[in-house]
Amino acid sequence: MATPRLVATDLDGTALRSDGTISPRTAAAFARVEHAGSLLVFVTGRPPRWMHGVAGAVRHRGLAICANGALVYDLHSELIVESHLIESAVLEEVVGCLRERVPGLSFSVEYEGGFAHDSDFSLGRWDSEEVAGLRVGARTLTSRPCAKLLALHPTMDPDALHADVTELVGHLVTPTHSSGRALIEMSARGVTKASALAALAAAHQIKPAEAVAFGDMPNDLPMLAWVGTSYAVANAHPDVLAAVDHVTTANNDDGVARVLEGLYR
Repeated sequence: MATPRLVATDLDGTALRSDGTISPRTAAAFARVEHAGSLLVFVTGRPPRWMHGVAGAVRHRGLAICANGALVYDLHSELIVESHLIESAVLEEVVGCLRERVPGLSFSVEYEGGFAHDSDFSLGRWDSEEVAGLRVGARTLTSRPCAKLLALHPTMDPDALHADVTELVGHLVTPTHSSGRALIEMSARGVTKASALAALAAAHQIKPAEAVAFGDMPNDLPMLAWVGTSYAVANAHPDVLAAVDHVTTANNDDGVARVLEGLYR
């Protein structure tokens, strides 16, 4: 393909190594993109509060689409510049329905600043170290709009839980998943990585055919379908491997960097 005008990449499991770091080779490849005048966008399920290290590694340049499209984050100022939130009334309806229909679920919510969770919600490593996380009751959890609602089941298969959640509340929110746990991530209805990326591209008069994207998990599928050329890393979810145009090497083997080095010689 011609040199892309836009490069969009997921972070965890894709551009980042499994320890969460950006390798020197990948950082250098990102610099090539910027030096060529192309737009580099990190498109991630991460909340902004997990982006400080990434911002530093790329010298605080560019934009990130966070929380699966719900938040646009300026890496220079480290401020949220755009948001698409789940309204509290919808949040309450979704949580109520899922509690009733899927026994064993626990919930957390990602606000524009910080997060809160049920007493039963099993926090991941990073969240367990985050002092801003509040353990709250159900009424408080749904009392204000949020960027992302997360539902966790202790034993279910992630794909099976995603199918159930989509059937029950897919008319109210947009469910997806991106981890090995049965952890479903829900954004406002219609909000995906692709919706936010398309809006950003339009603002820069960039067409899908001029864009390339990289991903590894089902939450990347809308973005990978939108761009003209899509790549999965070798360690990607089977649904992602089946959907993309090309497969590169795994995240721990600098798969994204290898492609960018070829595109930006």
